[in-house]
Amino acid sequence: MRASLIQIAVDPDESVNSRRERAASLIAAQQGADLVILPELWPVGAFAYQAFEDEAEPLRGPTHEVMAKAAADAGVWLHAGSFVERDSDGTLYNTTLVFTPEGERAASYRKIHRFGFDKGEAVMMGAGDELVTVALPQTTLGLATCYDLRFPEMFRGLVDAGAEVLVVAAGWPERRRAHWTLLAQARAVENQAYVLAVGCSGTHSGVPQAGHSIVVDPWGEVLAQAGPGEEVLSVEFDPAKVAATREQFPALKDRRLGLAAPTDLV
Repeated sequence: MRASLIQIAVDPDESVNSRRERAASLIAAQQGADLVILPELWPVGAFAYQAFEDEAEPLRGPTHEVMAKAAADAGVWLHAGSFVERDSDGTLYNTTLVFTPEGERAASYRKIHRFGFDKGEAVMMGAGDELVTVALPQTTLGLATCYDLRFPEMFRGLVDAGAEVLVVAAGWPERRRAHWTLLAQARAVENQAYVLAVGCSGTHSGVPQAGHSIVVDPWGEVLAQAGPGEEVLSVEFDPAKVAATREQFPALKDRRLGLAAPTDLV
């Protein structure tokens, strides 16, 4: 498979509509890729809390429309990052969309772990409550967003649901970039899965973004990593390596603690 991670820059002087169209142009340039991935909250900026209310949109709003067309025009599976969704009851969610190469919505995921410690996203948005996987012809994706990366139990749940490629869309701050790289590798190693983690570049409401999108294989080896600025990180990887790794080093079979504990441990 070939994946393209679009590490788009979020500039407060660029309108949301302009950035949607620019993202669509970047997607169009990825024809020939199997999977294209955008980062978290790229229409507004992950830390631009003051814009969440004004820029919130329904699930099938402008971002959905532009991204569906972009996926179809490029003929790619598109993980369209996330946007601020407003539900029919008025609740805001940090919501991911995934589209088929025909432009049909294959899945949506509402971010489960909200960041902010009693402020920002943590109080402005509702929490998702469902793990989401997406079956592609070559593999199965498990969806996660930014702060989710710090919660290993979520990723183990995605693997239990069949995920072999863990996709993380993020707006990760530069000051914690070391954690970004470390956690991406940890999630890959402990789950014997690929991790494709894409972040924003630029500065959101005074918060410099880490960039440095990263692709990690099931052994924890970094296959590719971007720099700090706007960039498209393209990488080829073999989904069959997941099954091969799990067979060669069957650590997942030795699990003793989890959702269904062995009777001798109860």
